[in-house]
Amino acid sequence: MIDEHPRIRRGITGLRALLACAVAALCTLAAALPAGATTPTGPASAAPPSHRSALPSPTGPYPVGETTLHLVDRTRPDPWQSDRIHRELMVGVFYPATRTAHRPPAPYMLPAAATHFDRVTANDYLQLGTPTGRADWAGVVTRVTRDAPVAPGRRGRLPVLLYSPGLGEPRTWGTTLAADLASRGYAVVTVDHTYESPEVQFPDGSLATMVAPGDPDAFIRKALAVRVADTGFVLDRLRLLDSGHPDADGQRPPRGLSGSLDLSRVGMFGHSMGGTAAALAMDSDRRITAGIDMDGNLTYLDGSPMPVARHGLDRPFLLLGKDGETDTGPGWRAFRAHTPGWTRQLTLRGSEHASFTDAEALLPQVGLPASVLTGDLGTIAPATAIRTTDAYVAAYFDHWLRGRDGRLLERPSPIYPAMEFVS
Repeated sequence: MIDEHPRIRRGITGLRALLACAVAALCTLAAALPAGATTPTGPASAAPPSHRSALPSPTGPYPVGETTLHLVDRTRPDPWQSDRIHRELMVGVFYPATRTAHRPPAPYMLPAAATHFDRVTANDYLQLGTPTGRADWAGVVTRVTRDAPVAPGRRGRLPVLLYSPGLGEPRTWGTTLAADLASRGYAVVTVDHTYESPEVQFPDGSLATMVAPGDPDAFIRKALAVRVADTGFVLDRLRLLDSGHPDADGQRPPRGLSGSLDLSRVGMFGHSMGGTAAALAMDSDRRITAGIDMDGNLTYLDGSPMPVARHGLDRPFLLLGKDGETDTGPGWRAFRAHTPGWTRQLTLRGSEHASFTDAEALLPQVGLPASVLTGDLGTIAPATAIRTTDAYVAAYFDHWLRGRDGRLLERPSPIYPAMEFVS
């Protein structure tokens, strides 16, 4: 029996606790919602009018565009569904854009995915405390333009960053940070790991939902191996995309995207299990130069260290954690002790596990009680959490992928007092 202590269900502290929430919820829902099913999209009965929220504007000098791509790996059957002979993924590509006027905004979530997120994911997986129908997830204002042309680079091609979300989180839950990085001159590719992501809507309207995990430790090991394979495949497809090839549905990239990707400068970052995946993918694939783990564990559920924690990495890797008690400690200490490459550990003071996601921007707009917001996001002011995280993630990739000044990574800054350096 997995521990369902209220603190675990409310705090979502690290990989172990989030899995506990997801497993408990999925075991309850399994009989009613088969994996891969298309969820109902009609309005919830007796729901109050939904509230339309907005993400903060990106802080870089460029407007931001986004395109979505349907990728099919014909060399690999789907590891979660035996009847799927090919692995299929949906990814979002954020990039610096031009000529954005009069173009449609990029949606935050597609309708069927938004309905499933509202009815299932937000509360049964993520434990956000948002009443069904309270938030209009499909209508969130993203500050991003759909399929706009790519802005001509002032200094050549765009470094590429990959984003892997946490367990029970869709790729869109990292839009604030992805868009901010794109506004600073990066191509940011966010990946949904199909059948492990809570919901993935494909271009034909079908919705793939999360499989029931079964044995938690076995599920984690398999999910991480799949994420590493997904990451390698996405990097392969990005090389074809950069050469002008269309996606699986014949969709070609927006004007200027082909030929703009610098795949010799690749970084990866992720939240929770996505941060774990970033470390393991770097360990497996030398195309990834630098990585960030945002509050993701580096030990398995049985307490044994993951391989990357036992031998570390020979390339730069940043550990960015929540404040207070967390189960990332043993794995992170092992990683820092064994890694021969550059590494730092930072703590965002006053934060909670969800502070590194769009929860920090969106939940305060939904009208939740202060006690619920504190449980999800901690005591740090949302604007401070977002501003500080954006600054350090950008400074890290600017230093290691662009050769820019890295002083912000070396010592505490009076400009960002919420960021603590862990010795």
